[in-house]
Amino acid sequence: MDQQQDQQQDQQRRVIRILVVAQILGGVGAGATLSLGALLAAETSGSSAWSGMAATMATLGAAAAAVPLATLAQRSGRRISLSTGAVVAGLGALLAITAASLALFPLLLVALVLLGAGSATGLQARFAATDLATEETRGRSLAVVVWSTTIGAVLGPNLFEPGQAVAGVLGIPPLSGGFVFSAAAQAAAAAVYALGLRPDPLLTALRHQAAARTDDGVPPQRRRGLAILARNPRARFAVVTIAASHAAMVSLMAMTPVHLHDHGAGLAVVGLTISLHVAGMYALSPVFGWIADRAGKTEGVLCGQVLLLAALLTAWQGSGSEVWVTVSLVLLGLGWSACIVCASALLAGAVEVAERAPVQGSSDLVMNLAGATGGALAGPALVLLGYSGLGLAAAVLIVVVLAWTLVRLRQARTRMPVVA
Repeated sequence: MDQQQDQQQDQQRRVIRILVVAQILGGVGAGATLSLGALLAAETSGSSAWSGMAATMATLGAAAAAVPLATLAQRSGRRISLSTGAVVAGLGALLAITAASLALFPLLLVALVLLGAGSATGLQARFAATDLATEETRGRSLAVVVWSTTIGAVLGPNLFEPGQAVAGVLGIPPLSGGFVFSAAAQAAAAAVYALGLRPDPLLTALRHQAAARTDDGVPPQRRRGLAILARNPRARFAVVTIAASHAAMVSLMAMTPVHLHDHGAGLAVVGLTISLHVAGMYALSPVFGWIADRAGKTEGVLCGQVLLLAALLTAWQGSGSEVWVTVSLVLLGLGWSACIVCASALLAGAVEVAERAPVQGSSDLVMNLAGATGGALAGPALVLLGYSGLGLAAAVLIVVVLAWTLVRLRQARTRMPVVA
C-alpha cells in the first residue's frame, strides 16, 4: 500500500509539472489575444461599439465548451480532453487571422468563440490537478496550477509589438500578428498535454477508486453534473460560491476602466489598477491553497467572501478616489482568488472521482454564464446607479453567500445536518 501511495504521489508531482507548463503556454495564448480581440473587432466591424463583443463571445465560447470537455474527460481522460480544448483554441486563433485578412466580422466572432475553449481548458486544468491529490494537499495542488496562469497572462500582452513584426513578415494585417503567437502557444500546450499526461490522472484515479470499492465492484451510476448538484449540498454550495464570486468580480472589474477614464484618470493609472487587480487574482493563490488545506476549505471561502465584501464596500465609499478604487480592485482580486481556489478544492472533494468531471464541467459552465451576466448588467448598472451603486449592488450578492457560509460553518461545528 505504501508503495502504491508513493507511486501516486510521484505521478501527482509529475502531473502538476505538466499542468503548470501547459498553463503557462495557454496563458500566453490567451494573453496575446486578450486586448487584440477587442481592437480587431472594432477594425473588422468598422465601429468601436462592437469591441465589447470580443470578450462576450470568448466568454460564451468558454461556457459552451465546459460541459463537452468535461464529458470527454469522463470518457477518455484529462489528456484527451485538455489537448482537444487547446487544439480548438489554436484553430480559433488561425480563424481569427483569416477573419482579419478577409475583414469578416461574423467570422471573427466565430473565431472568438473557439478561442474561448482555451479558457475552458485552463479552468478544467485546475481540477485535473486534484485528481490524484489527497485531501491534505488538494488545495495547494489546485492553487499552483491557478498561479501558473499569471506567467502567461503577463507575458502574452507584451507580444503585441512582436506580433506586428511577425504580421509584416507573413503579409497579414498588423493586429492579427498576436494570434500567430496564440496559435503556436496553444499547439504547444496541446502537445504538452497529449505527451505529458501519461498515465492519465483522471483514469488512474478512477482505477484506484474501482479497486478500493467494497460494494461487489458495482460501478457508480453515471449522472449529469446538474443532477449531481441537485442532491449534493456541499457541491452545490461550492458552485454557487464560485459563480457569485466570479459575477461580482467581473461586474466591478469590467466597469473600473470606464469609471476611472470618465473621472479623468490617465491610461497609466487605468493600466496600473488593472495590473494590480490581475496580480491579486493569481499571485497569492498558493497562499489560499495552503489556507484551504490547513484551516479548511469552507474557512478559506469565508476569508474570500470577507475580502470581496471589503472590496465592494471600498468601491462604494471610495469611488471618487483613484487610490481607493485601486485598493478596491486589489482586494477584489484577492477575494476572487481565495473563493475560486478554496471553493474549487471543496467541490473536488465533495463528490466521488467518477462524478468529478461532469460536476466540474457544470461548475465552469455556471461560472462563465454568471460572469457574462455580471459583465452585461454592469454597464446599465453603472449608468443608473453610478460606480458606488454598482459596488453596493454586487455587495448584496456577496452578503447572501457570506451568510450561507457562516451557516455552514456553524452547522459543521455543532454537527448539525447541513441544510441545502
